[in-house]
Amino acid sequence: MSGADLPGMLPGMLPRLWAFALRLSGDRHDAEDLVQRACLRGLERAHQLRADTAPLSWMFSIVHSTWINELRARSVRKRASFECDDDFLENLPDPVDNRPETRLMHSQIVEAIERLPEAQRVVMLLVAVEGLTYQQAADVLDIPIGTVMSRLSRARQSVGAMFGGETPKARSAPQHKDSIA
Repeated sequence: MSGADLPGMLPGMLPRLWAFALRLSGDRHDAEDLVQRACLRGLERAHQLRADTAPLSWMFSIVHSTWINELRARSVRKRASFECDDDFLENLPDPVDNRPETRLMHSQIVEAIERLPEAQRVVMLLVAVEGLTYQQAADVLDIPIGTVMSRLSRARQSVGAMFGGETPKARSAPQHKDSIA
């Protein structure tokens, strides 16, 4: 794979890039603009794509860095929350179960992930939603793999706590009584 192959591969990547951009930005219009700018940047810099780099991971990296640049330009530290409306939920594929209570649960999960700090949220999106390996996520974000693992662990603990689950630190060892015979 070389940078010359990117224009032919980009159309197949667009749905995943757009979904990632939507999850990052929380706004359809921002996501569209973000993907457009990232694709333009990717095509302009296709010669920088190394043969040992997965094109999708490389494009995720460009989407992420473009978003960070946009946040800096807007002087916004973090978007308040993601507006999860019924139209968005209807676009989420769920061939197994589309009952109202399942849709409510999905909405609550999306909302919980959107409440995470930016660094944890991005790692959670890349690994749990986009299916990247820890190493691929580390490459996309240009951070050590241990940092990815740490952020993902904290993100999972936070989401679990939001749903009333115990975090590993909150669990206690079972108490055994010594019996005296």
